Amino acid sequence: MGDALDAIDRKILAALQADGRTTMQELAEKVGLSVSPCHRRVKLLEKSGVINRYMAQVDQTAVGLPVSVFISIKLARQKEEDLTRFARAISKWDEVLECYLMTGNRDYLLRVVAADLAAYEAFLKNKLTRLDG
Repeated sequence: MGDALDAIDRKILAALQADGRTTMQELAEKVGLSVSPCHRRVKLLEKSGVINRYMAQVDQTAVGLPVSVFISIKLARQKEEDLTRFARAISKWDEVLECYLMTGNRDYLLRVVAADLAAYEAFLKNKLTRLDG
């Protein structure tokens, strides 16, 4: 379905990305459809995997994690087992919100959150720099 998205599908996706809890009535009005065809399109987008989940976006400051840090990682070795081991290890750490496998001279880009710079420094000393490789 990815290639078959039309302008209305794109409007539906944009509206749901802005507010995933909007009612079907509100969504239909925003995209210029009646409720029934709008609902049918949303169900097709879900069934085809274009929409794969709905989620809440949490305000970092409200939960006491206002500091975001991006960390560029270069592993000592880039063998598949080393990449897998690294990804498995960091997936257990609550501080790591995002992890991207990169090309070029770095292997990973991490987005880490912390309460303050001292907490970030503790994450580096107690977790990240202790990881082999």
